[in-house]
Amino acid sequence: MPHNLPAYRTRAEVFEDHVLAAVERLESRWGAQLHRTQFAVEDVPPSNPAPWERGGVPLGRYFPAEPGLDPTIVVYRRPVETRAIDAADLADLVRVVVVEQVAHLLGRSPEEIDPAYDDEG
Repeated sequence: MPHNLPAYRTRAEVFEDHVLAAVERLESRWGAQLHRTQFAVEDVPPSNPAPWERGGVPLGRYFPAEPGLDPTIVVYRRPVETRAIDAADLADLVRVVVVEQVAHLLGRSPEEIDPAYDDEG
Protein backbone atom coordinates (compact mmCIF):
# COMPACT_ATOMS: atom_id res chain seq x y z
CA MET A 1 0.00 0.00 0.00
CA PRO A 2 1.22 3.49 -0.72
CA HIS A 3 2.11 5.55 2.36
CA ASN A 4 -0.66 8.06 1.72
CA LEU A 5 -3.53 5.55 1.93
CA PRO A 6 -5.31 4.81 5.25
CA ALA A 7 -4.80 1.06 4.88
CA TYR A 8 -1.03 1.55 4.83
CA ARG A 9 -0.93 0.89 8.57
CA THR A 10 -2.52 -2.25 9.92
CA ARG A 11 -5.03 -2.20 12.77
CA ALA A 12 -2.41 -3.85 14.96
CA GLU A 13 0.10 -1.08 14.21
CA VAL A 14 -2.46 1.63 14.92
CA PHE A 15 -3.37 -0.12 18.19
CA GLU A 16 0.30 -0.26 19.22
CA ASP A 17 0.54 3.47 18.52
CA HIS A 18 -2.38 4.06 20.92
CA VAL A 19 -0.63 2.03 23.63
CA LEU A 20 2.62 3.92 23.07
CA ALA A 21 0.80 7.27 23.27
CA ALA A 22 -0.90 6.24 26.54
CA VAL A 23 2.43 5.15 28.05
CA GLU A 24 4.21 8.32 26.92
CA ARG A 25 1.49 10.40 28.52
CA LEU A 26 2.11 8.69 31.87
CA GLU A 27 5.90 8.75 31.67
CA SER A 28 6.07 12.49 32.22
CA ARG A 29 4.59 12.00 35.69
CA TRP A 30 5.50 8.42 36.59
CA GLY A 31 8.64 7.78 34.55
CA ALA A 32 10.87 6.99 37.52
CA GLN A 33 8.41 4.36 38.80
CA LEU A 34 7.89 2.88 35.33
CA HIS A 35 11.49 2.88 34.07
CA ARG A 36 11.88 -0.93 34.14
CA THR A 37 8.30 -1.76 33.21
CA GLN A 38 7.75 -3.48 29.89
CA PHE A 39 4.58 -2.74 27.89
CA ALA A 40 3.28 -5.23 25.36
CA VAL A 41 0.32 -5.89 23.12
CA GLU A 42 -1.11 -9.34 22.54
CA ASP A 43 -4.09 -10.18 20.37
CA VAL A 44 -6.05 -12.08 23.02
CA PRO A 45 -5.55 -13.03 26.68
CA PRO A 46 -4.50 -16.55 27.59
CA SER A 47 -7.33 -18.89 28.51
CA ASN A 48 -6.19 -19.15 32.13
CA PRO A 49 -7.37 -16.06 34.06
CA ALA A 50 -5.27 -14.48 36.76
CA PRO A 51 -6.50 -15.20 40.32
CA TRP A 52 -7.91 -11.67 40.73
CA GLU A 53 -9.83 -11.69 37.44
CA ARG A 54 -13.48 -12.53 37.74
CA GLY A 55 -15.90 -12.74 34.86
CA GLY A 56 -15.50 -11.30 31.42
CA VAL A 57 -12.53 -11.14 29.15
CA PRO A 58 -9.64 -9.03 30.51
CA LEU A 59 -8.61 -6.02 28.47
CA GLY A 60 -5.16 -5.87 30.03
CA ARG A 61 -3.05 -7.54 32.63
CA TYR A 62 -0.18 -6.64 34.93
CA PHE A 63 2.50 -9.27 35.50
CA PRO A 64 4.68 -8.52 38.56
CA ALA A 65 8.46 -8.67 38.31
CA GLU A 66 10.06 -12.04 38.81
CA PRO A 67 13.72 -12.92 39.14
CA GLY A 68 15.27 -11.99 35.82
CA LEU A 69 12.04 -10.45 34.46
CA ASP A 70 10.86 -6.86 34.65
CA PRO A 71 7.24 -6.08 35.50
CA THR A 72 5.09 -6.23 32.38
CA ILE A 73 1.78 -4.69 31.40
CA VAL A 74 -0.03 -6.33 28.49
CA VAL A 75 -2.95 -4.80 26.62
CA TYR A 76 -5.14 -7.28 24.73
CA ARG A 77 -5.94 -5.83 21.31
CA ARG A 78 -8.94 -7.85 20.15
CA PRO A 79 -11.06 -7.49 23.32
CA VAL A 80 -10.33 -3.74 23.44
CA GLU A 81 -11.13 -3.27 19.74
CA THR A 82 -14.38 -5.19 20.19
CA ARG A 83 -15.55 -2.76 22.89
CA ALA A 84 -14.59 0.42 21.03
CA ILE A 85 -17.28 2.28 19.10
CA ASP A 86 -14.94 4.21 16.80
CA ALA A 87 -11.31 5.31 16.45
CA ALA A 88 -11.55 8.02 19.13
CA ASP A 89 -13.22 5.61 21.53
CA LEU A 90 -10.47 3.07 20.85
CA ALA A 91 -7.77 5.57 21.82
CA ASP A 92 -9.68 6.47 25.01
CA LEU A 93 -10.27 2.84 25.94
CA VAL A 94 -6.59 1.97 25.44
CA ARG A 95 -5.65 4.90 27.69
CA VAL A 96 -8.08 3.69 30.37
CA VAL A 97 -6.71 0.13 30.26
CA VAL A 98 -3.10 1.34 30.49
CA VAL A 99 -3.95 3.68 33.39
CA GLU A 100 -5.75 0.90 35.28
CA GLN A 101 -2.85 -1.52 34.86
CA VAL A 102 -0.27 1.10 35.89
CA ALA A 103 -2.43 1.86 38.93
CA HIS A 104 -2.36 -1.84 39.80
CA LEU A 105 1.41 -1.93 39.33
CA LEU A 106 2.00 1.12 41.55
CA GLY A 107 -0.68 0.33 44.13
CA ARG A 108 -2.51 3.60 43.51
CA SER A 109 -5.92 4.61 42.25
CA PRO A 110 -6.41 5.19 38.51
CA GLU A 111 -7.48 8.77 39.30
CA GLU A 112 -4.14 9.36 41.00
CA ILE A 113 -2.23 7.92 38.05
CA ASP A 114 -4.13 10.07 35.54
CA PRO A 115 -6.40 12.83 36.83
CA ALA A 116 -8.26 12.64 33.50
CA TYR A 117 -9.05 8.97 34.10
CA ASP A 118 -12.55 7.97 33.11
CA ASP A 119 -13.49 4.41 34.04
CA GLU A 120 -16.21 4.37 31.38
CA GLY A 121 -13.53 4.44 28.67
